[in-house]
Amino acid sequence: MSENTAGDSGTRGDSSPEPDADAAEGAADDRPTVYDLAPDCTLEDAEVDELYHAEVNGIVDYGIFVDVSDALSGLVHESNLDGTYAVGDRLVVRLTEVKENGDVAFDDEDLDDYRTETVAHEPTVSRVRGLAPGDEVTIEGEVVQAKQTGGPTIFAVADASGVVSCAAFEEAGVRAYPEVEVSDMVHVSGTIETRENALQLEVDSLKRLPEERAIEARERFEAALDERAEPADLDPLVEWEAFEPIHDDLRELARLLRRTVLSGRPIRVRHHADGDGMCAAIPVQLALENFVRDVHEDPDAARHLFKRLPSKAPYYEMEDVTRDLNFALEGRARHGQKLPFLLMLDNGSTEEDVPAYENLAHYDIPIAAVDHHHPDPEAVEPLLDAHVNPYLHDEDYRVTTGMMCVELARLIDPSITDELEHVPAVAGLSDRSKAEAMDDYVALAEEAGYDESDLLDIGEALDYAAHWLRYSEGKTLVNDALNVGCEDGDRHEELVEFLSERADRDVQRQLDAVDDHVDHERLASGAHLYRIDLDEYAHRFTYPAPGKTTGELHDTRVKETGDPVITIGYGPDFCVLRSDGVRLDIPNMVTELNEELPEAGVSGGGHLVVGSIKFVKGRRSAVIETLVEKMAEAEIDEALSSTAAIDD
Repeated sequence: MSENTAGDSGTRGDSSPEPDADAAEGAADDRPTVYDLAPDCTLEDAEVDELYHAEVNGIVDYGIFVDVSDALSGLVHESNLDGTYAVGDRLVVRLTEVKENGDVAFDDEDLDDYRTETVAHEPTVSRVRGLAPGDEVTIEGEVVQAKQTGGPTIFAVADASGVVSCAAFEEAGVRAYPEVEVSDMVHVSGTIETRENALQLEVDSLKRLPEERAIEARERFEAALDERAEPADLDPLVEWEAFEPIHDDLRELARLLRRTVLSGRPIRVRHHADGDGMCAAIPVQLALENFVRDVHEDPDAARHLFKRLPSKAPYYEMEDVTRDLNFALEGRARHGQKLPFLLMLDNGSTEEDVPAYENLAHYDIPIAAVDHHHPDPEAVEPLLDAHVNPYLHDEDYRVTTGMMCVELARLIDPSITDELEHVPAVAGLSDRSKAEAMDDYVALAEEAGYDESDLLDIGEALDYAAHWLRYSEGKTLVNDALNVGCEDGDRHEELVEFLSERADRDVQRQLDAVDDHVDHERLASGAHLYRIDLDEYAHRFTYPAPGKTTGELHDTRVKETGDPVITIGYGPDFCVLRSDGVRLDIPNMVTELNEELPEAGVSGGGHLVVGSIKFVKGRRSAVIETLVEKMAEAEIDEALSSTAAIDD
């Protein structure tokens, strides 16, 4: 044993004697500090004239070579040695010089008493945004995905500037760094390479940050996400005083959605399968997919992180939520993804949505809803992270979800504004809005090259496509019909002409079938009531569906009479309601029916003038007759209408 081995027995701890009374009361510790560098520390973590713990790794005629970390070594010249050493001996050295060629020189130090302070490696951290092939980098961020392939383990790591895939290889199909989990804050180091047209970091080192450092890193990360998530500073497409408070809510939701993308969480959109629902969903999809591509280095990220699906029911059904939840859990198990953010559009504001929301709450899945149906805020808001609805600001269904979501999409990605200028008018006409801003929206669309007949045809084409798509997304078809994200203007025009003509033909065929079987009566209020048994007299399982059939029949009767009109289209266990000039308050009627006919199992909802109701088949007569009694007592209000917003 060399003479210095035993004498340095305290170098990896504090070798000082027990503190005296003064020291115990807080007297300053003026002993020299010897730094113990972590194995991955580099020259950047050391300073000239500081003391370090070292270990001899080689002996030469002119001195000894020592390691102060795995990455930092240097020479103690024989002239600066105090004693003799063997390989493996430990000593304390002072860093005296860093030469121009990078060589490091140390002096041997003989200390009787000192204090030890450990030093963690502080790498130069690079931002994900701006990485280039060949860069050797360290990224600090959150693990947002951990996916095991047949070869390497793929970790997706997010910082505030973006998300990059990191490939770590243990052996084929074996999980690398099993201690690292989704949501951990990490340092990952390696070289940037290109894999399948995407940047990928080939991992040399991946480490979870210690608790205290992870907390600090998390605070920096969250603050930076908040800054980048800030939406664009834009005014709405048209000046509309009633829309101002709604626009503020949309800004908050845009911020939340941008932050969701930045944090690497998938987004799943559910929307009503009609014209307004598609006018809401398509712009939001385009904006979010653009932002995903801007954030992620993988050009295919949008395909994996965004999913849009229509919902046939006017609420979030248990069938839909079960499918969505199963898809999300499979994604987490197979691909190591976070559970998704659920965005409900033109749906999701009523008490009927609560059971589905409660199912998602078991897994802490965040939910937001943008809707213009009459809401039950006390029921749904405890389960929502954001809720945008005109009724919350003393407005109503005339502010359509499509109008709101065009503004939401622009707040997420302003660059798509020119593509969306016609969409609010399509949404308004599709949903028969009587909003005072409709004239402005139609004028804006005309400036963009769409006349009123074009807008109506687009709405019909969307509705027709939605019917046949059923539960499928139909992304390219719907985008082409709406001319949002469409790459061929001629194809858009040809497609709309084809679909709208087919829709008109099938609607006329349906009206011809039911016309002779419509029952009519005049209510005490003076309103006309029309009833049609759709199960007996309408073509089934084809276009138009019962809701559309009832609406088209209603429109013809409104034009014929010029008076207040109510139309009921019913089947074995459902009825569809339309009203012009009569304040029905359908959500309230559903509540009253449940109280008066508890055995009928009534459910449903809608607006003041448009709605649908389900019930037990055997109680159909009782439900409809009770409805008619309530309609007869309903207030006449000629300002309320479900017919087309702009008259021929």
